[in-house]
Amino acid sequence: MQDTSPPDHRQRLLLVTGLSGAGKSTALDVLEDLGWETIDNFPVRLLDRLVGDPNDASANAAGTQRAPMAIGFDSRTRGLVPSEMIALVKSLAGRDDIALTFMFIDCAGGELERRYNETRRRHPMAQGRTVQDGITAERELLEPLRRWAEIVIDTSAMATNDLQAHIRELFDDAKHAQMTLTVSSFGFARGMPPLADLVFDMRFLDNPHWVPELRDLTGKDAPVGQHIERDPAFHTAFDQIKQLLLTLLPRYDAQGKSYVHIAFGCTGGRHRSVFSAERMAGDLRDAGFSPTVRHRNLASRAADEIEGKRR
Repeated sequence: MQDTSPPDHRQRLLLVTGLSGAGKSTALDVLEDLGWETIDNFPVRLLDRLVGDPNDASANAAGTQRAPMAIGFDSRTRGLVPSEMIALVKSLAGRDDIALTFMFIDCAGGELERRYNETRRRHPMAQGRTVQDGITAERELLEPLRRWAEIVIDTSAMATNDLQAHIRELFDDAKHAQMTLTVSSFGFARGMPPLADLVFDMRFLDNPHWVPELRDLTGKDAPVGQHIERDPAFHTAFDQIKQLLLTLLPRYDAQGKSYVHIAFGCTGGRHRSVFSAERMAGDLRDAGFSPTVRHRNLASRAADEIEGKRR
């Protein structure tokens, strides 16, 4: 059915804030790559002047479409008072010529402290105190803005490229002929993947790590695959997962979801998850999809301490 709704000519305005070191600058860089006009640390008192007068006929002529705009601010921004900022956001959100979104980028204090210690940068609110004190003070200052935000992104477990991919998924308006599908493997002992849409735990299968001749092989090696397939539970569970995916993926595509990440996990991320991801990617290709396969922990060292006790 053809979309007959009129085009939306409102000015798209994204306000981006968050804790220092959480990833605001990275988010703005990605938005700039996507064609947004971006400004960081813009004085809050000038925001009304920046977005323009709603009664300005030349700025709001019919059919005119301005580039979307992203404005970043944080505790360093001159004139930032959270209560006044929220009042300004309410005022702008009530305008018919603006489509406003408010995004807050958060991160756990321990991870922020690690990042600052690693880069040896000074926290903007430390003021001669410890990094931890600066983080605490900034969190208290910005908490009202976090509660107000429509979008909150926690980057505690994200690498830079994870955040970049997430921002693209949220704000890339390009129409893709086919959604981007990723099938990955990982080890639970080394942390969950932060951006997976669907996670399947394969630790119910017999673990090849405890077979001496298989320990140093991976799920890409035929003997490991044969061992996993001999487990009576494998085929039934795998077929049920595949049928679920074949049901969900076309519906995700129909709803306009641009990116889907399917993750298979086992304990160490080297055997059962790798074999399952490779096998599923092949079956999805046979079904007409084009998945990209990633193995996060394939090169990790095989270790009894990671795999735990054999049951």
